[in-house]
Amino acid sequence: MKNKYLMMDINIAYSMLNMRLRDKYSSLSELCDDEDIDMEELLERMLSKGYRYDEDSNQFCCL
Repeated sequence: MKNKYLMMDINIAYSMLNMRLRDKYSSLSELCDDEDIDMEELLERMLSKGYRYDEDSNQFCCL
């Protein structure tokens, strides 16, 4: 599946993304490159559900 985070429940995606960003990746672009994810598509979905990516904390957070 090209972007599994687009298909799963938003709360699960939010939790999983933040866990992976915290534990394994130093940036969202690194995660997207490694997992073959379209970063713009992911950012659009997360934003539409009330989450934005914060580069300083390397986490998604509520708007």
